[in-house]
Amino acid sequence: MKVHEYHCETRWTGSTGRGYRGYDRAHKVRVPAAKAEIEMTSDPAFLGDPSLLNPEQLLTAAASSCQLLSFLAQAARTGLDVVSYVDSATAQMPMSTERIETIVLSPKITIRGQANEADVLALVQKAHETCYIARSLRSDVRVDASIEFLPAAS
Repeated sequence: MKVHEYHCETRWTGSTGRGYRGYDRAHKVRVPAAKAEIEMTSDPAFLGDPSLLNPEQLLTAAASSCQLLSFLAQAARTGLDVVSYVDSATAQMPMSTERIETIVLSPKITIRGQANEADVLALVQKAHETCYIARSLRSDVRVDASIEFLPAAS
């Protein structure tokens, strides 16, 4: 059985010698062979820099991106002409549980041409069921999609 592996390198330098409030949370993540490096920190609630990304944001983005890619693959296989997909994803982490419990994906999907809304929503659901990230999480990942239809191109 083939196993897909994903690697990254995470780097931080500094000193925690001054205690919890005294160290810089900024660190860098590099994912080979991508050229980009992401500078990250902790959530501002944990003294991170709000101008940098944090792991919770990346988890939310990973769930959103995976749903997008899974849906586009489903749509392409069925000949559905998706011309826009804009997701406003939200993750919630109650401090009482100290884990992300819920991720709500709210894509606004624009379809060109004739299509049945129920069929499009079924593809959204199938994409959700096949999304690797959503299937890997203990969090409740929900998709609340809205569909807009445009006339077929002439």
